[in-house]
Amino acid sequence: MGKFDFRPSGVMPAMVTPFNKDESINEENLRNLVNHLIDQGVTGLVPVGTTGEFVNMTFEERLKVIKIVVDEVNGRVPVIAGTGETGTKLVIDATNAATDIGADAVLIVTPYFLKPKAKGLYDHYFTIAEKTDIPIVLYNIPVCTGVELPWTVVEDLVDIENIVGIKDSSGDYKYFSALLEKVSDKISVLIGWDENVLGALAGGAAGCILGSANVIPKIWIEIYNHVKNNRLQEAQALQKKVQKLARLLINSGALGAKSCLNMMKIPVGKTRQPIIIGDALSYEIKDELRVELEKLGLIEKTEIQFEIGKKSLTSRFYAVGITPKKISDFGLKVGESLVGDRAELAHIDILIGKKDGPVGNAYAQALANPEEGREGLQVILEPNMQVKPATIMIPTVRPTSLRHASLTYGPAQAAIAKAVIQCVEDGILPKELAEDLVIIVNVFVHPSASARKRIFINNYKATRNSIRKAMEGLPTVDDAIENAENARHPFRNDP
Repeated sequence: MGKFDFRPSGVMPAMVTPFNKDESINEENLRNLVNHLIDQGVTGLVPVGTTGEFVNMTFEERLKVIKIVVDEVNGRVPVIAGTGETGTKLVIDATNAATDIGADAVLIVTPYFLKPKAKGLYDHYFTIAEKTDIPIVLYNIPVCTGVELPWTVVEDLVDIENIVGIKDSSGDYKYFSALLEKVSDKISVLIGWDENVLGALAGGAAGCILGSANVIPKIWIEIYNHVKNNRLQEAQALQKKVQKLARLLINSGALGAKSCLNMMKIPVGKTRQPIIIGDALSYEIKDELRVELEKLGLIEKTEIQFEIGKKSLTSRFYAVGITPKKISDFGLKVGESLVGDRAELAHIDILIGKKDGPVGNAYAQALANPEEGREGLQVILEPNMQVKPATIMIPTVRPTSLRHASLTYGPAQAAIAKAVIQCVEDGILPKELAEDLVIIVNVFVHPSASARKRIFINNYKATRNSIRKAMEGLPTVDDAIENAENARHPFRNDP
C-alpha cells in the first residue's frame, strides 16, 4: 500500500499533553499515556491537536511531543500529528518537520483568527499538499476557529492525492451528512463531536477522533464495533450511557479530559493558562465528571467510616483519594455550590450538623423566630412527609408574591428534597444517622428566573454538590492553596 492509500479509521484519541506544575512537558507521563491508550485498543493517536493545547505551545514544544509519541508508539498504531497554524507557510514548515520525525499523517485545522473564505481555504490546503509529502487529514472545528470549511471546498480538495481524510468537529450533523454523501467514497470522513458518534458511524463515518477517547476509549471502540457488526441496539445503549459524560467533556475541552484522567490515576497534570479550573471547568462540573466516572466504574467509591457520638458505621461514599477515611466531627459542616448561568443560576449554601449542636439550635431558631421575607420552609417530599435528615430552606431573595414564590422556590424546594434523599441513598449522608442530623439550606433563585424545569435541575445539582462537599470537607486546604490564584467570587462583577 502506498503512503497516500492510508485511510484513518476506528477510534483515535485527540491526546492531551501532560504538563508539570511549571507547565513544562512531562515526558514520562506522555509515554505512559501512549501505552495506556494503545493497551485500551485504540486504532491511532493524534497528538498536539485541540485537546493537546497546541495553540498554547511553541513550535519546538509541539515537535517535541510528536517526537516522543512517535518514538513510544514505535509503529504499533498510526500517529496523526497536529500541524495546524494560522498561515500556509507555517503549516508547511510544521508538516515537513512532523514528516521528518516519522508521523504517519498530519491533521491540519483551518487557519484561525484571520478568517479566509472559500478560495483562500482551497489555496491554503492545495499549496500545503503540493509542498509536503505526507497524508493529510483536514480539520473543521468552527466553534474554535471561527472558520467553517465548506463541504463544497472539501469536495474539490479530495481530488488531491495526499488528502486522505477530514475530521469534522462542527457538531452540525447536516454538514456531516453532506460530507458523507459527497466525499466518503474517496476519503475517510471522521467524527470529532463526541455527542454525535453513534449517528455518524451509523451514517457511514470511517471512525472518530475524540478528546473523550482519552478517558473512555474502550466504550467508543465497543460502539464502533457494534455499528460495524450491525448491532445497533447495543450501540444505542452505550451511546446513551456516556452521552452526559461526552457532553460535559465537549464543553470543558482539555481541562475536563485531564481532570478525568487524573481522577483515574493516569497523571497528566494541569492545562496551561489561561485555561484554569474553577473557570473553564467549574468545581461543580468537575464533580459531575466524577459522578459519571463512578457510574462507569472507572473510579471507585471509597469506603468511609462515619462516626457520631457513640455510633459508628461504614458506608459507600462518593469519593476519590483525597477524602478522609473517617468522618467524626458532625458539629458543623459547610458546603457551597453554584450551578447554571444568568437568570437560571442556582447558588446553594449548606450547613449540616447534629440536632443537639449549633446547627440544630440555628434550625430551631429559624423556625421559631423567622426573619421577615426570609422565612424558613421545612423541606418535604409530599404533604406531611419531611425529608430525613430534617431540612429547612431559607431564601436569600425575598419572594415578591405568592405566585413568584410558587414559580421559583417551589421547584427549588422540590429539588432540594430530591437531592437530600438521593444523597442518603448514595451513602453521601449516612442513613443510620438521619435522625441525628439537621440541614439548613440557604438557596438563591434569581428574581427573573422563570423556567421551572431548569430551576429544579440547577438547584438539585447545586444541593447535591454542596452536600458532597460539606461531607467530604472539600475543598481541602491543599485544594484551596493550589487554586488560590484562580479564586474569584461567582457574583463579583467588577473589572
